[in-house]
Amino acid sequence: MDYLAAYARKDLDAIDGLFADDVRLRDWKLFVQGRHAALAETAKNFESARSIEIDVLSTHESQRTVAGELRIRVDGEIELFVVDVVEFDDSGRISAIRAYLGRPSE
Repeated sequence: MDYLAAYARKDLDAIDGLFADDVRLRDWKLFVQGRHAALAETAKNFESARSIEIDVLSTHESQRTVAGELRIRVDGEIELFVVDVVEFDDSGRISAIRAYLGRPSE
């Protein structure tokens, strides 16, 4: 939830503190590994959006993984339905994020 709140605020410094050094980020467009590469991709997303709103529709948790079904609105116009699967390392930092794009129910 801290990651999603920081993402919605476009707070790159907060996200930097949440990422493990070897974090892996994969979505329907890209794959990057390493904190600097993941932060660079996140910064690109922030630069291309005036605003980001994230509604958590549901979550599922296990010992080191949380999956969340999200509705993301970009600039109040673009609506994305996404499932993020977030894994954590021993220190509680994010070690991997896998994002899957869905579609609205209607």
